[in-house]
Amino acid sequence: MKYPVNSSLRHRGKALEIDATQEIVRLIGITGEPIAILPWDFIIDQLLAYRKPPVPKEVRSEPRVSLSFPIRYNTLEGSQIESRAGGIGGGGLFIESLSPLPIGTKLTMEFALPERPTEWLPARGVVAWVCPKADQYTFSPGMGVRFSEIAPEVRDRVLALVKVLQSAEQAA
Repeated sequence: MKYPVNSSLRHRGKALEIDATQEIVRLIGITGEPIAILPWDFIIDQLLAYRKPPVPKEVRSEPRVSLSFPIRYNTLEGSQIESRAGGIGGGGLFIESLSPLPIGTKLTMEFALPERPTEWLPARGVVAWVCPKADQYTFSPGMGVRFSEIAPEVRDRVLALVKVLQSAEQAA
């Protein structure tokens, strides 16, 4: 099928010819000469490269901040892993990892907040979401962990730190 280009000022008079049998698209010049041929795979790859990923609806009910601090966690299978957290809030934290665990994985963890870097705070959590590769806008690869068990005094310290950091961000 041949489709004339009418609306584009730069390309008016040219045509796109779609060949479903060969799965190609040809660009035809004003005088009918073939200018370019592209396979469907290339066109699909280009369309996917420029799409904007859907923005997930915010489901957090707790304030959070971006913050880097050390974390150690154990899976229920017994793996012990040391990493860095990239953010925290009253409901959970984000663990940076090139090999994030599957959603639903339960883990025990302990983390050290910057104001007392030698004091390790315990908590339990569940992997709620995964970022398998770096997102150029917001995240490193890793996993969002929702707290399932956290002592009230630990949660209070997290919330106090979040409040201080949010106030500092707003003042800046």
